[in-house]
Amino acid sequence: MSERPFPWHGFALAIATAIGLMVLGMPVLPILLMLLVWAGSLWLVGAPPPPPAEKNGNGVISRDTMGDLFEHSEAPVIVTDAGRVIIANLAARRLLGAHILGQDVRMALRQPEAVRLLESGEDGVAVIRGIARRRDIWRIARKKMDGGLAIIEFVNRTAEADISRAHTDFVANASHELRTPLASILGYVETLREDVDDLDPKMADKFLGTIQKEGQRLQQLISDLMSLSRIEAEKHDLPDETIDLSKLVDRAARDAAGDRADRLDIESHGDFSVTGDAQQLEQLVRNLVDNGLKYGAADQQVTIRLQPQGSKRVLLSVQDRGDGIPPEHLPHLTRRFYRTDPGRSRASGGTGLGLAIVKHIVERHRGRLAIESTVGEGTRVKVTLPLVDQAE
Repeated sequence: MSERPFPWHGFALAIATAIGLMVLGMPVLPILLMLLVWAGSLWLVGAPPPPPAEKNGNGVISRDTMGDLFEHSEAPVIVTDAGRVIIANLAARRLLGAHILGQDVRMALRQPEAVRLLESGEDGVAVIRGIARRRDIWRIARKKMDGGLAIIEFVNRTAEADISRAHTDFVANASHELRTPLASILGYVETLREDVDDLDPKMADKFLGTIQKEGQRLQQLISDLMSLSRIEAEKHDLPDETIDLSKLVDRAARDAAGDRADRLDIESHGDFSVTGDAQQLEQLVRNLVDNGLKYGAADQQVTIRLQPQGSKRVLLSVQDRGDGIPPEHLPHLTRRFYRTDPGRSRASGGTGLGLAIVKHIVERHRGRLAIESTVGEGTRVKVTLPLVDQAE
């Protein structure tokens, strides 16, 4: 490899300029400093360029160099030569197995859409399913290179598909939940209008009571949907307000209970301060207490307890004494619109969003949520939050 010629003419010009400045009477020290900087820049200009990437006789980057380039890419990448795998980076080996090296790429993938793309011999894209797991969705892109080589890149689209499916399910469920009270309201209004002259006043009052109840349910559902939307929008913004959790829990629990406050048993084993969003934490407590009062036995108390959890956290637990929840339902309770008993939930005014809201509030506050239940004994919901200056 040849080096660049050294810039002797530039050095000569720099020295001549320095001599001229001294003749004109300028101080020697600044001239020497300027000459030093100039000489250094000329030295850098004259330095040889960095070596180019290693190439073979045909001017193509070598396989070893290409493998090094792709090895630590997060996306799985394989390189084929005449349809046979010659390079597979770390992500590709984890996805497809190290045994694919040397294999026919069609045998490595075994997907009809991928095989059609590979057999075409042209650049293109295909979407395939089930490479590693049955529900996985991958987008593969093939790009031809010189010398009979081709690069195949894999992009995982599973998360995007899951998010899209979740949004579709959410819209469908929300539409159903909104449609149910609306249908009831419209049905009773039509009956009142058609029989306005002949309808018994007591029956008319009963119809109006049902309309009011369904309207309130609709209002609560819309309010919960808006709350959930706001909480999700703020989930990456850490709250920064210092809150006296003991006072907040007492206030929010009594507010949720209303005229049922005699059923509350509130215990606080100390004073606890947390960093949080007061409005959201109050909503969390109201939702848990309201659930406990609705689904616990009417003649039994709901226990709200605050106690230390080690030296860095505080545990808030809400315990009801009711029918309890079968174990198969527990993993799904925080899903939107999930109900163990839809009829009972709707009759009590539940929207199916209360625990979903609680889960998102807990996540935003870097806490932990756990639900324990025994059939015939009741349910306990536990929320663990970091204390002030103890956040993880």
